[in-house]
Amino acid sequence: QVQLVESGGGLVQAGGSLRLSCAASGRTFIYYAMAWFRQAPGKEREIVAGISWNVAITYYADSVKGRFAISRDNYKNTMYLQMNSLKPEDTAVYYCATDHERYLLPRTQSGYEYWGQGTQVTVSP
Repeated sequence: QVQLVESGGGLVQAGGSLRLSCAASGRTFIYYAMAWFRQAPGKEREIVAGISWNVAITYYADSVKGRFAISRDNYKNTMYLQMNSLKPEDTAVYYCATDHERYLLPRTQSGYEYWGQGTQVTVSP
């Protein structure tokens, strides 16, 4: 059973930074691509960033390019999302996700089987 646990969310002022973590257990973390999604109230869940198993491939949504950075530590079974220059429109519940692919980074939630419970990020004006 794959388990993903997010942490690091919170309340921050616009322009501030947060670092989210996603701790994985239940299978060999090193072999699989992973992604961060977010869902704001009343909106669909959208991909924020993704990373292949060996960090060779990364993806960022246009809305976060240049502000967010995805990374992973395969020895610690943990993925990270460094979020800088946060904006009120970044307010959402952030989820980590993974599936059975090494390099493929699906852009929609239907491409991922395993999800964490989410962590709330709130950016005040």
